[in-house]
Amino acid sequence: MARKPNGKAGANAWQWSRTAQTRRALLEAARAVFTEHGFAEASVADVVSRAGSSVGSLYHHFGGKSELFLALWADHRNAHEEAAQTAVAVARKNGESDPLELFVAGARGYLDTSWQRRDLVRMLMDGDAPPGFELMRRTSDREWVRQNAVLLGASSAPADRLVVSVLTSVMGSAAREVATSGTKRDADEVIEAAVRLIRQFGPVLGGEA
Repeated sequence: MARKPNGKAGANAWQWSRTAQTRRALLEAARAVFTEHGFAEASVADVVSRAGSSVGSLYHHFGGKSELFLALWADHRNAHEEAAQTAVAVARKNGESDPLELFVAGARGYLDTSWQRRDLVRMLMDGDAPPGFELMRRTSDREWVRQNAVLLGASSAPADRLVVSVLTSVMGSAAREVATSGTKRDADEVIEAAVRLIRQFGPVLGGEA
């Protein structure tokens, strides 16, 4: 049995670890319950039962069912961002410097994660979410477009903004198709089709069509 460490620093580290474990357990339980039942039909009791936790703990860490859903979405979004950023970093380390190819690397990482987390992607497609979620998602999508513009080295010209928006939309649509694919092979075919589209549109940036 694990023993609580001695000393203030050790106690603080132990408490932080326990807190992180509790949050993670609740998020994983929420993922299972929300994807099985949807947001409206999911219950806090089901989540805490599956997490082996308590209602009080859930409210302490998240504030309620809506906040738990939003935290799960944020965790899901961060997983996608980390996968894309890691893929871009690996491509750069391997000597890639072309902005479009770096974008393609990031897109592959993002879409591979969409397959791994397809249960959540499908859940979010259903639109069963707490009030205010769509506004948060639109805000996040605008930031996603901005980040893609930076990676692609796009200018502020209207044509470049349009191309970046289209490329971002391709990734979003491909993620949904990946998530609803029946097999990994089907998902990989969608990813390759998305990459082909990205490479077709990408050269339009800067008027190089």
